[in-house]
Amino acid sequence: MSLSKKIDFAVVFRVNHANPNGDPLNGNRPRTTLDSLGEVSDVCIKRKIRNRLKDLGQKIFVQSDDNKDDDFRSLRERAESVLPKTGTPEEKAKVACKEWLDVRAFGQVFAYKGSGKSKGDGLSIGIRGPVSIHPAFSVDTVEVTSSQITKSVSGEGDGEKKGADTMGMKHRVDFGIYNFYGSMNPQLAHKTGFSDADADTIKSVLPKLFENDASSARPEGSMEVLKVVWWEHKSSCDVSSAKIHRSLKVNSDGSIDIETVDKGPKPEIIEGF
Repeated sequence: MSLSKKIDFAVVFRVNHANPNGDPLNGNRPRTTLDSLGEVSDVCIKRKIRNRLKDLGQKIFVQSDDNKDDDFRSLRERAESVLPKTGTPEEKAKVACKEWLDVRAFGQVFAYKGSGKSKGDGLSIGIRGPVSIHPAFSVDTVEVTSSQITKSVSGEGDGEKKGADTMGMKHRVDFGIYNFYGSMNPQLAHKTGFSDADADTIKSVLPKLFENDASSARPEGSMEVLKVVWWEHKSSCDVSSAKIHRSLKVNSDGSIDIETVDKGPKPEIIEGF
């Protein structure tokens, strides 16, 4: 059975001397807006949700190269191992949604090549997912600190000779309180088969979003989920998501204030892991 009611949620998290999401077009500096607010892209957030779902043993289609549970070298190979070679796009989409949680949650495009000589030949399959994620933004402006680093590597030959030091830069946000919003849409959930149980599974991983996510840019403990706010509506169309999201105010210290929304659902507040 598909999702029975509309759901909105918000996640508040703290960044402490870490690079939450580097911008490859800007020397991997932490992403910021023109107003110097810190930013984390929705794609980055979905990647972390996928990783945590995979930690639970859920089947995930879009896996990162350093966290794969199979030997497929591309998304195409992973798709071809499951999707039938024949059948309508609707039939193939149904198989994909049944197999992978991230497909029935976030959607996916399966692109096919073809000559176009026959009906459906080369037709791409687009799946709209019911779970939408906003980018995260900091409550206040953030300070970005840049440090020059050196890396010594062994030289030619037997490897005993020290090579020339390689110069580089490392960037971090010294401190920031961020938050992002998300929604789950029952109408689209009906098409992908996204269920109440799937929603509960995503709910369970949001407080642990940054666990097992350490790197040189994000040392263990430098990023922490403070609170998850979860609104379960009474029906599929209760109160607009915009109105629900506006009811949440995140303060500079990470505390929150929530206004009462007329006819809106009562929020559930979940502390971080």
